[in-house]
Amino acid sequence: MTASHSHANTVPRPALAMALGLVGVSLVMTTAVRLGLADREAVPAVARAEAGISSVSERSLRFEDMVDGSVRVSDADTGEEIASLIGENDGGGFVRGVLRGMARERAMRDIGQTSAFTLTLWQDGSLSLNDPATGRSVELGAFGPDNRAAFLRFVEKGAQ
Repeated sequence: MTASHSHANTVPRPALAMALGLVGVSLVMTTAVRLGLADREAVPAVARAEAGISSVSERSLRFEDMVDGSVRVSDADTGEEIASLIGENDGGGFVRGVLRGMARERAMRDIGQTSAFTLTLWQDGSLSLNDPATGRSVELGAFGPDNRAAFLRFVEKGAQ
């Protein structure tokens, strides 16, 4: 006795219709952006400039890998050590992750690690790390309050 075997489509029609609708909406939205009918995306620096939001505090920082595996965080203007990040705890893992991304960008452009980063606390409470050497900026609040706090401690005291 042979069991019946069917090659019929087992995906329900409503699911196929919804998937096709999602693809259609995506194509329409992409076309609208391409034709200039819709804004590309919200760029935080542009939004702050349009809203007249200025910086509360700004600090130039250097991050240096040490022989013992720690990362030395120092003020680029004075050379004063601000922190020494050891291991992954206390936000050090997040800081290292962000810096790896920034270092990769510099390496792709053949830019050395000597230039400083700029950490800025804005009036609206947002916090950004900018690399003047590459023009790349990371909005640190987008990663949650704990990760934001990992960088916020590097801003000058009294600005928080």
